[in-house]
Amino acid sequence: MPGGRLTQQERQQVALGLADGLAYAEIARRLERPTSTITREVMRNGGPGSYRADLAHRATERRVHRRRRAAPARGPQAPPQADDGRDAEAVREYEETFTTVVMESGVPKMMARVLTALCLSDAGSLSAAELVQRLQVSPASVSKSIAFLENQGLVRRERDERRRERYAVDDDVWYQSMLASARGTAQLADTARQGVGVLGPDTPAAARLANIARFLDVITEAIIRAADEAREILHANTEATKSEATPPPGGTATPRPDDG
Repeated sequence: MPGGRLTQQERQQVALGLADGLAYAEIARRLERPTSTITREVMRNGGPGSYRADLAHRATERRVHRRRRAAPARGPQAPPQADDGRDAEAVREYEETFTTVVMESGVPKMMARVLTALCLSDAGSLSAAELVQRLQVSPASVSKSIAFLENQGLVRRERDERRRERYAVDDDVWYQSMLASARGTAQLADTARQGVGVLGPDTPAAARLANIARFLDVITEAIIRAADEAREILHANTEATKSEATPPPGGTATPRPDDG
């Protein structure tokens, strides 16, 4: 499988694939590249509707040139490490990939960057000041992004021990987001049903709206059921893990079968 940056010929193949309506996964398969590489390549260069191979290639060359100018001259060395011992470059690349995939789901770029920063933080929460510093954006951009994500049920506000406001993501936030999505789908179904009476039950348009309502009813029920089941399974697994890790009073933890 080829490694490193895409070549100009590969970018031309990406452009041809997009013009033919191919999915990112199919383009990636043909180029023997990870799907995330193709997704990131397209989203950072205008999106599927505006991607041009020549412009994308020149933009990449400019980014590489800027990095080389900014980097001090030094001999071969190990990849840069963050304070926590992680490969800083690998983390940066993954953060970019995660952001791109979130954008693909319909989240605007700035909001996707904020959500990614929260998901990738070990604490699972960051203050507005920390987001500003981490993303190098204005406080207004962070505030607007948080308002959007909160409206989607993707983040929640909390206070730390110093009463400072922080923004958090966790498993329950994703559960609440799924419920918010289900509520929106249910509202659309109700609105479609209202149109049946307005347009007349015997008209083609009313029949179409009735089918839309029935379809969305099934989807709504499926989302809620799946979210509830996933939450229960996750909660049960978490409790089991805690139980295994906590020794009984006056004794030691019961070894699992694979503990020997």
